[in-house]
Amino acid sequence: MDDAPVLELRGITKRFPGVLANDQIDFDLQRGEVHALLGENGAGKSTLMSILYGLYTADSGEILMGGQPIAISSPKDAIELGIGMVHQHFMLIPVMTVTENIVLAQEPKHAGVLLDYDAAAKRVRELSTSFGLAVDPNARIEKITVGQQQRVEILKALYRGAEILILDEPTAVLTPQEAKELFEIIEGLKSQGKSIVFISHKLNEVLEIADRITVLRRGKRIETIPRAGATEAGLARSMVGREVLLRVDKKPAQPGEPLLQVEDLVVRDDRGLEAVRGVSLEVRAGEIVGVAGVDGNGQSELIDALTGLRHPAGGRIRVGGEDLSRATARQVLDAGMGHTRGVRHGAASCSTSILPRISSCTITARSPSRTSAGSTRAAGCAGRGVS
Repeated sequence: MDDAPVLELRGITKRFPGVLANDQIDFDLQRGEVHALLGENGAGKSTLMSILYGLYTADSGEILMGGQPIAISSPKDAIELGIGMVHQHFMLIPVMTVTENIVLAQEPKHAGVLLDYDAAAKRVRELSTSFGLAVDPNARIEKITVGQQQRVEILKALYRGAEILILDEPTAVLTPQEAKELFEIIEGLKSQGKSIVFISHKLNEVLEIADRITVLRRGKRIETIPRAGATEAGLARSMVGREVLLRVDKKPAQPGEPLLQVEDLVVRDDRGLEAVRGVSLEVRAGEIVGVAGVDGNGQSELIDALTGLRHPAGGRIRVGGEDLSRATARQVLDAGMGHTRGVRHGAASCSTSILPRISSCTITARSPSRTSAGSTRAAGCAGRGVS
């Protein structure tokens, strides 16, 4: 790894109405380095990298490459400078093939006007082999796994000549096995001289993959340290500004009567496909029931059905003994079940005015978690009196 930075951000400041998202942040990246950008949700990590990628314009500060100031006013500018970004939520067209997505807007042409698909597929295979990113060039995006879709996003950036890759929360939608495979891919890219910014809030991940770690808190850079000198406790303290208890001692639950009962629930998604199949569960007063998993495996449809936002195709839902299988959202709320959605993308937050009406059960949706469609446990239901 070369000591001279290939990229520097100096004094980057970005304000939104009522929010100072980035406050005089300095950041640099060396060739062949994985530099992790660590912080809680809302710390300013994605905003900073969105400035680097041309999605936002900084209010002040400068960006340098090879020691020379550069101007980035759009993603097109960033791509031309060799900067690629893989977003947490992928920018792929589901009905198109892997090849078509990768070469979109930079297609090899036949007779000057038509897509030369064979040439494009050949180039995708070459890139895939060169960087160890195994994909089927002819597969449709909607038919491949989330992990494979992420590889397509990385290949899109490499196809456009990226030397610097920004990975925004790259493991958020991956299974543990897929995350392990991603780390192997990152090591391979690093060995070929690519420089990588790894955005995360997961301590174990940055300690495993990063060469250096920069911690942001409330829009400020707190510290930049080598991985060799970092610990989970120290990073957690930098992230939140106080000592953090990484292990929680919890007394055994003493649950009461059943508040929520679900029997053999079947829920279809917007395409009419079964997203939840035969789920049964019971949540009693005074207990918390949770599920873990990766986004997109039926948890949203499950919660929609429980809260009256989507009618199930089969099965039964009872709250306090009352059958609410075909209830509206208002009827579910009046029955005493509240709902706090994941609000980062497309979900509205709810007013505290509903809180006095929530007496039985609260469902909290937290991204990312993807349940198995056949799972027998449901996400985040808390019994009466449990906060």
